[in-house]
Amino acid sequence: MRATRFRATLAAFTVLAVVGLTGCGGDSTDPPAGGDGISGELTVFAAASLTESFTRIGQDFEAAHQGVKVTFSFAGSSALATQINQGAPADVFASAAPVNMTTVTDAGNGDGEPTVFVRNQLVIAVPKGNPDGVTGLSDLTKPGVKVALCAEQVPCGAAARKALDAAGVALTPVTLEQDVKGALSKVRLGEVDAALVYRTDARAAATDVDGIEFPESAGAINDYPIIVLKDAANKPAARAFVEYVLADTGRSVLTAAGFQAS
Repeated sequence: MRATRFRATLAAFTVLAVVGLTGCGGDSTDPPAGGDGISGELTVFAAASLTESFTRIGQDFEAAHQGVKVTFSFAGSSALATQINQGAPADVFASAAPVNMTTVTDAGNGDGEPTVFVRNQLVIAVPKGNPDGVTGLSDLTKPGVKVALCAEQVPCGAAARKALDAAGVALTPVTLEQDVKGALSKVRLGEVDAALVYRTDARAAATDVDGIEFPESAGAINDYPIIVLKDAANKPAARAFVEYVLADTGRSVLTAAGFQAS
């Protein structure tokens, strides 16, 4: 009789112990916030024109994957491509033109194929109120009008050259900048009267500048490709970031900034 009661007590204790261990095990094996186990540092090299949009997307991505810290390096796409090919540590590259992406993939530094995620178009950035009455590219050749362009190896510079050639406008800029933010800053600082920049950059600086649309820009639209890099130190997070940019959550931020859907 005692043996029977002992066995029953032991069985009940075992059940309670198993239930308790199961509950503790559930607590100890819960995945980190975000539910997918993605964590660690993520380094993204991105075209300067993506600064505002990607900063916002990075914040949203960190909120969705709380184990991840995103660090951005924004600059001209050609400079970023050179840095990547020289071994600079990065996980993701987002370029403002396919040609700079090709520089990276031809060197064998991409993981898979790049994907175009948005497009962008040029406008003429002028000081707020358009004091010189600029309405098109030909106005930029008027006496005394100082213009900033991006250097031609930079996507915004290549697009500007294409648009100017299409319009038959021979323009001599007073400065050639290494990225679109540099060209835009010359207008904001009052150092030039106009600059050819992306529509998205003019919109981001709308308190200081006006963006003047011109028809030739439709023939010089830039596609923006993105890729995970071959030597990415954090490929799980890199792939998740690219997927986030391509998803509706990322695209909505980009289109709100003035980018065109690809």
